[in-house]
Amino acid sequence: MAGLGLAGAALLGLGALCLGGGCADLGYYKQSAAGHLDLMTRAKPVDDWLTDSQTPAALQQRLVLSKRMRDFSVQELKLPDNASYRAYADLQRPAAVWNVVAAPALSMTLKTWCYPVTGCVGYRGYFDRVEADALAAQLRAQGLDVYLYGVPAYSTLGWSNWLGGDPLLNTFVNGAEGDLARLIFHELAHQQLYVADDTLFNESFATAVERIGVALWLEQQDSVAAKAQYLQLQRRRQDFRELTKRTRDALDQVYRGALSEEEKRQAKDALLAQTRAEYAALKQQRWDGFAGYDAWFAGANNASLGVLAAYNDLVGDFERLFQAQGRDFDRFYAEAARIGALPKAQRHATLRDGH
Repeated sequence: MAGLGLAGAALLGLGALCLGGGCADLGYYKQSAAGHLDLMTRAKPVDDWLTDSQTPAALQQRLVLSKRMRDFSVQELKLPDNASYRAYADLQRPAAVWNVVAAPALSMTLKTWCYPVTGCVGYRGYFDRVEADALAAQLRAQGLDVYLYGVPAYSTLGWSNWLGGDPLLNTFVNGAEGDLARLIFHELAHQQLYVADDTLFNESFATAVERIGVALWLEQQDSVAAKAQYLQLQRRRQDFRELTKRTRDALDQVYRGALSEEEKRQAKDALLAQTRAEYAALKQQRWDGFAGYDAWFAGANNASLGVLAAYNDLVGDFERLFQAQGRDFDRFYAEAARIGALPKAQRHATLRDGH
C-alpha cells in the first residue's frame, strides 16, 4: 500500500519538527495533517449511511458488503478489531492522496523521505494534486525519473482510531468485490505489523495478507461472478508482475554493468520499448484488449518500476511463512513480528531462507 498515511505521523510530529531541525518541512506536515483532518470530518459511521434515506441504493449495498468483510477480517484473518473501515467518507475526488516517487536516471534505487513514527519511505504523499505535480516537476528538473500516481486508500497504522479510524472511501468502495476486500485486508495488515524504515518488508507483508485473505473470503462466498472477476484480475496482475520483473532485472543488470553512461541510456530506452511491445502483445493475446495498464506502460521508468519491487519481492516468502505456521494467523503474525525485529539485512535473509 503505497498510500501508507503520513497524516498520523504528521500530527504526532508537528510539535517536534523545529526542535529536530525539520522546520523546512513544516509546510508539508501541515498540509498532511490538514488533509487527514478534512478526511476525518467527512466520515460518518457506516450504520449512519445505511439508515440515511438519501444514501444511494448501490452505495448501501457496498457498505453492507464492507461490514461483512470487516467482520471477516477480525474473525477469520485475526486482524485488528478497532474503528478502522467502519465509517465511510465521500472525498469528491478520484484519489485519497497522490504519491510522488523518484529514482536516478540509471538506477532503480528510490529517493527516500523520512517522517516521524513511520520512518523513511520511498515516496512523498499529498492530499492536493497541485502540490504533488509541483514536486514531480521539481524532481524531473533535477534529472530524476519520476512517477506520480493516485492512491485509493491509505493507512495511519491505527493512529487515528481514537478519531474514528481510517474510513472507507469513495475512491475504492465501488470496485470489484475482490478488490474491496483486498484493500481492507491490506490496510489492516499495516496496523497488525509495521517495521520502521523497511517499505519492502511492510508492503510485502500486507500484500501477502491481502492475497491470503481474499482467497479465503471468496472461498466462502456464493457469487460465482465475483470469484471469476477476481481470478481474471489476479491473472492480469500476475502477468503484469512477471513482465515488469523481467524488465527490472534486465535494467538492473545494465545499470550495474561496465557500459558507458550513454550506452546505458540507450540500452534503457531499448528495454523500455521492448517492454511496451510485450505489453501490447499481452493485452491483445491474453487480456482481450483490456487497457487498464496503458497509462502505466506509457510512462514506465525507473521510479515506477522501482516502487513495484517494494510491493512484491518478499510476498512469496511471507506466503511460505504462512504455510510453515500451519496456516494459523496468530502464529504467522507472531513469527512475522519476530523476524521484523531482526536487523534489516538479517530480516530479509531470514524470510528468503525460510529459517
